[in-house]
Amino acid sequence: MKKIGILFGQERSFPEAVIKRINEKAEKGITAEAVKIEKMFQNAPLGYSVIIDRISQDVPFYRASLKNAAITGTAVINNPFWWSADEKFFNNALAEQIGVPVPKTALIPSREHPTGTTGESFSNLAMPLDWDAIFEYTGFPAYMKPFDGGGWRDVYKLHDKEDFFNKHNGTEQLVMLLQEEIIFEEYFRCYCIGGKHVRIMQYEPRNPHHLRYEVGKEPSSAALLKTIEEYTLKLCAYLGYDFNTVEFAVRDGVPIAIDFCNPAPDADIKSVGQENFDWVVETTANYAIERAKAQKDGQDNLTWGKFVKAGAAGLPLVAKAAAVKEAKPAVKATPVVKEPTKPVASKAKPAPAKKAAPKK
Repeated sequence: MKKIGILFGQERSFPEAVIKRINEKAEKGITAEAVKIEKMFQNAPLGYSVIIDRISQDVPFYRASLKNAAITGTAVINNPFWWSADEKFFNNALAEQIGVPVPKTALIPSREHPTGTTGESFSNLAMPLDWDAIFEYTGFPAYMKPFDGGGWRDVYKLHDKEDFFNKHNGTEQLVMLLQEEIIFEEYFRCYCIGGKHVRIMQYEPRNPHHLRYEVGKEPSSAALLKTIEEYTLKLCAYLGYDFNTVEFAVRDGVPIAIDFCNPAPDADIKSVGQENFDWVVETTANYAIERAKAQKDGQDNLTWGKFVKAGAAGLPLVAKAAAVKEAKPAVKATPVVKEPTKPVASKAKPAPAKKAAPKK
């Protein structure tokens, strides 16, 4: 019997629904349950063919346990090794390399010395930094947020350099991003599961969490949605995430990737709504079963992105990007779900008043 386990924290609606849906499908030799860890010994399997990870980003014990499970043959969704290495500043650099538009972004050192270091630990860091060049690059207004954060924590809107220094003084040991403000006409959030199933959702990031998916207007064009789908697939293919969300702010008709490092994205029914919830539960259940059937004991069953594969093979990243662009028939043949909350309008409408996109 192959077991699919879900590792989760405080959330309930999504993991419970996925477990129920997998078991309802009654696939021969496959069952699902909440992960149970009674002990953790090195190189000892946990007994799961697949584990869907929803919490290890907050619990280091779980992250270490998942790496141990992976090396003993478990297919972990998402790859815990890559998830440990990834962060938002790198994401932006990779996006630029493969031709996906992103906001101008600078990396800012922590205001306070990390625990166990002194000023001598920063001999290679110029003091002061070239703040004028940094502020000219991003411009103001701008947003400041942790380079590896999430959940809308420690995010600040900044109006000028004095505002930056005042707020940066309170960030303690956090390494921050300074990012240009994107004034947008439309905003979308996209689930991407298995690197091939995409659900494009209209999204209003300035609304309360439970109303962010209640936009009530049609996308401006089917062509825009197609570009968003292609960018979503491309980003997740290079990052290697099995489960991710990608957000786009559309400025002057161009979708700009705002946030695409969300390997444990919100999937609670109260925030995403019934239709989106049903889609993500069903798609996750099907994909987990697919991975369980493909899983083989005694080998690596993880997903590795094209960035890692290109590096391991000694291939140029740009050449890999060109290969992806040329392989359009393969992408089209991939089963992709694209169901916006509202019906897609093929007829473009006049752009509404632009709004500022807050950053995660």
